[in-house]
Amino acid sequence: MTTLDISQIPAREGPSGLVNVVIDTPRGSRNKYKFDEALGLFRVSRVLPVGMSFPHDFGSVPATRAEDGDPLDVLVLSPAATFPGCLVTVRLIGVLRAQQTEGGKRVRNDRLLGVVETPVNRAQITQLSEVGSEELKGIEEFFVNYNRAQGRPFRITGRLGADAAEQALQRAMRAFKKTHSD
Repeated sequence: MTTLDISQIPAREGPSGLVNVVIDTPRGSRNKYKFDEALGLFRVSRVLPVGMSFPHDFGSVPATRAEDGDPLDVLVLSPAATFPGCLVTVRLIGVLRAQQTEGGKRVRNDRLLGVVETPVNRAQITQLSEVGSEELKGIEEFFVNYNRAQGRPFRITGRLGADAAEQALQRAMRAFKKTHSD
């Protein structure tokens, strides 16, 4: 049996400079999916409490390593849900800086925000300031409550624009290369 190695997908989509994101959990889902590297498929990692669902597609950038050791997280603002394993190209518009505490250790666990862009569909939103304040507040509350349901303190410490998201992406790409060049 051959398995899919998502880490071999580049973080950037060729000449466009857009960012590749592999969706693990679609908008509206109560199921949180996670890629099982050993099996090469997605599995249900948890079910969210009744009344809670992902506000937008959630995924990660392949060939990256964030501070928490996982690929860099991205919430993809899109009017319609995709599906687990879907590869989308996004334009980064911002980052929600965040801290979480796990096992008594405080670690940064930022959430990048992006919008779908294809050669045919240009992004309607190009910067974080174009996202409504109520929408951003709802996204922040989702992440706080999502982590609280897992017994994990989580706190949003700031909202930053596309430049900060790009810097986070560059750091995560370097960290991935460092761990895979040894």
